[in-house]
Amino acid sequence: MVSEKVGGAEGTKLDDDFRDLERKVDVTSKAVAEVISKTSEYLQPNPASRAKLSMLNTMSKIRGQVKNPGYPQAEGLLGECMAKYGRELGEDTNFGAALVDVGEAMKRLAEVKDSLDIDVKQNFIDPLQSLCDKDLREIQHHLKKLEGRRLDYDYKKKRQGKIPDEEVRQALEKFHESKEVAETSMYNLLETDVSTSYS
Repeated sequence: MVSEKVGGAEGTKLDDDFRDLERKVDVTSKAVAEVISKTSEYLQPNPASRAKLSMLNTMSKIRGQVKNPGYPQAEGLLGECMAKYGRELGEDTNFGAALVDVGEAMKRLAEVKDSLDIDVKQNFIDPLQSLCDKDLREIQHHLKKLEGRRLDYDYKKKRQGKIPDEEVRQALEKFHESKEVAETSMYNLLETDVSTSYS
């Protein structure tokens, strides 16, 4: 790599189709990461609540062990406040009755938002996070391995004559093998319908 950067030696080029796949995977990776972030911001504009949302334990939700996300919705807090003071004022007064009614409605709205947060986390954010953690990470590993094998092949090719031809041939085979694995994994990612395979 140093001889490519400093000495201007030309490395083995990968075809345009491969580079296009690589570009599309890179864009997909960036898109998934930003969509996860923006979805969390949409669900919870408050950074502290957003941090709690990202730590939701999906498995406990699936098992039904937790009934809410573990952080208070603003609507729920407002509803509690209204209902409390409405009862203190007395439901026999117009203002007290209105506070209790609206407070209960706000608490129900908070429950709906809790349910939405859990649903979006389980069925949208978690699958995208899995895509990042598994498939995209695996592709990065294959690309890194391909680059290492490309550099090894270029090094051995440059010293042909000093290095046995068999070593050069093996380096070329390993390079082609890594290219095929990386290309297949990128192609499979881009051809997979994320919505059906991760939901």
